[in-house]
Amino acid sequence: MTSVSIKNLDLNFGAVKVLKDLNLDIPEGEFLVLLGSSGCGKSTLLNCIAGLLDVSGGQIHINGENVTWAQPNERGIGMVFQSYALYPQMTVEGNLSFGLKNAKVPKAEIAKRVAHAAEVLQIEPLLKRKPAALSGGQRQRVAIGRALVRDVDVFLFDEPLSNLDAQLRADLRVEIKRLHHQLKNTMIYVTHDQVEAMTLADRIAIMKGGLIYQLDSPDVIYNKPCNKYVAEFIGSPSMNFFEGEITTDGAPMFVTAGHSIPISNYEFISKPAAGKGWMGIRPEHIVTGEAVDAADFALDTTVELVEPMGSDTIVWCEIMGVRIRLRMDGQSKVRDDDKIRIGFDAARLSLFEKTTENRI
Repeated sequence: MTSVSIKNLDLNFGAVKVLKDLNLDIPEGEFLVLLGSSGCGKSTLLNCIAGLLDVSGGQIHINGENVTWAQPNERGIGMVFQSYALYPQMTVEGNLSFGLKNAKVPKAEIAKRVAHAAEVLQIEPLLKRKPAALSGGQRQRVAIGRALVRDVDVFLFDEPLSNLDAQLRADLRVEIKRLHHQLKNTMIYVTHDQVEAMTLADRIAIMKGGLIYQLDSPDVIYNKPCNKYVAEFIGSPSMNFFEGEITTDGAPMFVTAGHSIPISNYEFISKPAAGKGWMGIRPEHIVTGEAVDAADFALDTTVELVEPMGSDTIVWCEIMGVRIRLRMDGQSKVRDDDKIRIGFDAARLSLFEKTTENRI
């Protein structure tokens, strides 16, 4: 069953088209992440689903009902914002129950829902505290709990972790994933943080300029990006790129800076055509040491810079006229100015057409 369905959605601010003929179907129980840089339209789309913005065209359906012009409180959603927006004069229990009291929910039902939310979010010892006595992570748990007590089918999260420090973000990210596994509600989550997207999502929608560029699982988006923008946006460090030309006389090759790289083992979307293009390779897919012997292509280079990261090491060097980064083990002994041999396999490459920048 489709939980949320968006058909031909447009949103204009004056002459500016912010969302452009968007179509999106979200199955019941899915965790969908809207990911993109600032200004791509992800929060705008979420606000349209929530009913906080009036759309210029198209339709929004939630659980089969057309809610395009329904008020936010009529849509059966719970929303968690970037700011906690807690009432400072109320206790945690008061913040959780306030909306239910206004909706005239019976006292016994309110107590039951507040107790359930507190148990799920592990904030039972905090119920009598006020927001000023809570940490940032605890406040965000309360904000999530305020949505949870509404007992809705669809939860909307608008960058809920962006105000927290790195450790709290990591901790609460786990809590949100655990919450989804426990509740199995549909969740739509907006973020610009690709780590959040990759770890939380069943599917990711990569957005740019009011359009969805790619909608797929984290694995597919990471390993088979649909175009050069997605390939460059996903991954840290980002993908290395080489400009060159695909030749199909005999075995297919990618030719760049005088080097011919065999690409017979590359998984083409359709039969390869000769022409200009881009070749991309992720830092972790470049191999060193004994693994080079089995690589489709290898060459020697000199280490320019080493960045120890603890769990791994980022190594900068130049090959085929391009400065690249490769990821090595954190215990690697490689140093600046070392001579190393590197290689990679065609199956790990991403090839893009030069003009459209779409995956080949």
